[in-house]
Amino acid sequence: MIDIIGEINAVHRETGRRRIPAGEGRTVLVRRSYDAPVEDVWDALTDPDRIGRWFLPVTGDLRPGGNYQLKGNAGGEILRCEPPRLLKVTWVYGEDPAEADIGEVEVRLSSGPGGETVFELEHAAVVPDERWAEYGPGATGVGWDLALLGLGLYLRNGESIEDPDAWDRSPEGTRFMTASSDAWGAALVASGATPEEAAKAAGNTTRFYVPASDGDADA
Repeated sequence: MIDIIGEINAVHRETGRRRIPAGEGRTVLVRRSYDAPVEDVWDALTDPDRIGRWFLPVTGDLRPGGNYQLKGNAGGEILRCEPPRLLKVTWVYGEDPAEADIGEVEVRLSSGPGGETVFELEHAAVVPDERWAEYGPGATGVGWDLALLGLGLYLRNGESIEDPDAWDRSPEGTRFMTASSDAWGAALVASGATPEEAAKAAGNTTRFYVPASDGDADA
């Protein structure tokens, strides 16, 4: 069993704005500590054999200036790779360039006072105002919370969720995603949104990730 509340509370969440080549971007930022040395966390993030064990299989020319592709998900260019502290990539989701979601993802690692690794990820993308009003940061943030959960389980015991799709539909998975959506709603309030705006966005995000729980999300 996963300690859902503990995992949710282990992550610090922020949302803001930052200009990127595609335009004025909205950002989601997650930060948490892992009880592992920086070098091990870096290796788990950049070794193709290890990435597929906790996130998604990756292919491509995995070097600065090269390209990567996550199976069934985003791809892009590797902009910066400075072992074992900094990785920055473009994040392109969608096959049609005219409609693709184009952004940037930057991962920063640092050593904590007790030898732990402080992991920080910032995802910036141009998001239409109407979409932001509908979903807020949770549309992207819940996905990254799932990734951080997977990385934590892998670093802790070398294992990962055996069938992520089945787990997402399980009671445990739906509780995690609902709690994540609510946490991103709180981050939206902290950024200046009203509680009503945040509640609407969190509810829509929960219904997107957990369609069967519409009634629970509205309760």
